[in-house]
Amino acid sequence: MRLALVRQRYNPYGGAERIVERALPALERAGVEVTLIARSAAGWGGGARRVLTVDPFYIGNLWRDASFARAARKAWSAGGFDLVQSHERIPGCTVYRAGDGVHRSWLAIRRGLAGPVGRIGLALNPYHRYVCEAERAMFADPRLRAVICNSNMVREEIAAAFDVAREKLHVIYNGVDLQHFHPRMRASLREPARAALGVGEREFLFLFVGSGFARKGLDAALAALARTGREEFALAIAGRDRHERRFARLAGELGVARRVRFLGGREDVRPLYAAADCFILPTRYDPFPNTALEALAMGLPAIVGARSGAAEIVAPGRSGWICDPADAQGLAALMARAAREAPGMQAAARASAENYGMDRMASELVSLYAALAARSTP
Repeated sequence: MRLALVRQRYNPYGGAERIVERALPALERAGVEVTLIARSAAGWGGGARRVLTVDPFYIGNLWRDASFARAARKAWSAGGFDLVQSHERIPGCTVYRAGDGVHRSWLAIRRGLAGPVGRIGLALNPYHRYVCEAERAMFADPRLRAVICNSNMVREEIAAAFDVAREKLHVIYNGVDLQHFHPRMRASLREPARAALGVGEREFLFLFVGSGFARKGLDAALAALARTGREEFALAIAGRDRHERRFARLAGELGVARRVRFLGGREDVRPLYAAADCFILPTRYDPFPNTALEALAMGLPAIVGARSGAAEIVAPGRSGWICDPADAQGLAALMARAAREAPGMQAAARASAENYGMDRMASELVSLYAALAARSTP
């Protein structure tokens, strides 16, 4: 089977890309030949990995997305693929992986957070109008035969917002490499990792991993950290964001800058999971944060936002907690509770991830691809 994966910029630090990277060996063992169609493919790898680079000239994000959509459709039409799975909102694909959720849902949340001027800006922004229209056109396109939803939350949002037959909506949760992310690594990696971060023996370290700090709720985590009043609480932040300096200033304004460490993007986050005592991601909207699943697989209890696919696999009080990012005091209380209870929750955290192994996810994808290919064979 020849499968084209469409991702505008393949970023090895991104959650979607890490899912693809971990699933590829299992897909290849099942006889799936995967070709990436992208503007840039840094981190995709060499050898037998196939890539079609399409990088048309653009000015601005609207033209960037529209020009890539046209070039990608042209590339996959000429490629003779059995299936085309797009991770971007491009009408005409066979399969859409809704890893970014529903754009209009995120816009509704942003409008609720913005002031009057911000809401006017969102309403007038042509880029958001383009994305919403591309999303609508893609779901209405008869060539779309399946939508991969990585949480029930996403499936229900799509079903409510678009006229898509429910039988096209398939929930396939993200998978995690259960051997690559394993609690046994904590014993060997923990001390050197904490030393490298400058974390003291008595400090309780929360770990935030994710790019796009505003959506992921970093400001909520910083506000809650300040509300705890606990000098032994520290926060490490791994991820990239062009507004990092603004969040660093916020940490200073809240009086917690000394206890916050901005680490940038990390190719291997396992030492950070080993160094941490609790994972925290009070995201405002996230279809399924893969980092939360990785943390749980490492035996790290997790605090996650309620509007998140990860909330579907966290057992409150057993493997972690579910928070409201808008409630800084409530989140601070959960952080204090984590300091008391997290050390005894490592086994439950690991157990909550064991049903979401990479082979399970790859098997479900292959079964879906095979069913789609069989239905298209005369």
